[in-house]
Amino acid sequence: MPRGRTLWFAIAFATLLTFFAAGFCARSLADGEPDPAGTPRSALAGVAVADLPEPARATLDLIDAGGPFPYPQDGSIFGNREGRLPERPRGYYREYTVPTPGEPDRGARRLVVGQDGDIYYTDDHYRSFRQVLR
Repeated sequence: MPRGRTLWFAIAFATLLTFFAAGFCARSLADGEPDPAGTPRSALAGVAVADLPEPARATLDLIDAGGPFPYPQDGSIFGNREGRLPERPRGYYREYTVPTPGEPDRGARRLVVGQDGDIYYTDDHYRSFRQVLR
C-alpha cells in the first residue's frame, strides 16, 4: 500500500476507535454503571462534597467512619417510595440525618446512601435529590 493510503487508513481507524470508545463511556455512565472511580452514577444533578453544607460533610464523615450517629433513625432503610432515586431492591438505600441548625427536630435534610457507594443529598425532605460526587 502506498504511504499516503496507509496514513489515511491509520487516521480513519483511530478516529473510529475514538468515537466508539467515547460513545461506550457515555452510554455506561448514563445507564447507571460505575464511572471510572467506581461510584454508580445516576441522571440526577450532582453536587461536589466540598459544595455540601458543613453539617452534611460532617454526616458524611460519620457515615464513612460507621458512626456513632446522633439519631436512632440514622442507618434505617430508605424505601424510595417517591421513586426519585434510581430503582433498586428494597434495602439498597439507607438514610442519615443532616442536622439543620435551629430546627427542634431532625429537619428536612438527609443523605441517602446506596450499597454500591452512591450517595444522594436532599435538603427538602425527599422532594428533590442531588447525587454527591466524590
